[in-house]
Amino acid sequence: MTFAAILLTTGASLFFLSLVFIPMEKVFPAKINQKVFRAHWILDLSYFLGQYLFWNGLVLKILGYFEKWLNTLISSGFRITVAEQPLWLQAIEVLALSDLLIYWGHRLQHKIDFLWRFHKVHHSAETLDWLAAHREHPLDSIYTVGLINLPALVLGFDLNSIAMIVAFRGIWAIYIHSNVRLPLGPLRILIGAPELHHWHHDLERDRGNYANISPLMDILFGTYVCPDKEPDQFGIKENFPKNYLSQMIYPLLPGFFINKSRKAKIKMADKRKKI
Repeated sequence: MTFAAILLTTGASLFFLSLVFIPMEKVFPAKINQKVFRAHWILDLSYFLGQYLFWNGLVLKILGYFEKWLNTLISSGFRITVAEQPLWLQAIEVLALSDLLIYWGHRLQHKIDFLWRFHKVHHSAETLDWLAAHREHPLDSIYTVGLINLPALVLGFDLNSIAMIVAFRGIWAIYIHSNVRLPLGPLRILIGAPELHHWHHDLERDRGNYANISPLMDILFGTYVCPDKEPDQFGIKENFPKNYLSQMIYPLLPGFFINKSRKAKIKMADKRKKI
């Protein structure tokens, strides 16, 4: 695909998503009076443009190499048998297996410091809406997208045949970050919603709700959280850069430099308190 085509696709995607989610956020707001052009919207727009113009292509290329490697490990006969299943059965299997895998993969992102240093880029958003969903470090994207698609790649599902599921997951990820509250009542046990994922973005690093499509994994493994109100505050407790380039680079720095930076900021804060 030429850069002109990528540019056109990016513009069309931005227009389509704006057309869908901005009215929805105005009619069914989770946080009333939240502005479209709220604080840090330019930063999140930078992430949107970065994903569509550069990083998505890189992620897909890496997944392509990964798929070729997996093809050498799994017999073609097994993969053909899987691909010959009815499409509806393939869809159920892909959704169930990828939900299980991404649940544990996501939970590890919050438990293991090395994974968290990249994932906290996503959690650094202090305002949630459809645009904030795109705040994600590219290395974190490779990890997440790789896990979500791993069952399909391993078992031999035809990704072209389940393209609608892949597209649905992308829209769903944007929806659960949007500033929308549509209480589902008892259905929220089966179907995820912004009201669940917003609590995942609570200021506490291990608040819960790690599942992707359905919260059943959270219910099963004891990490389901859903008070009948919005969290008081989103974001992370750690000091973190506020601009796009710094957020791209900071997680790549060795731990020594990160710790040194933290100590310097603590000393500066202590000096200000004494003054």
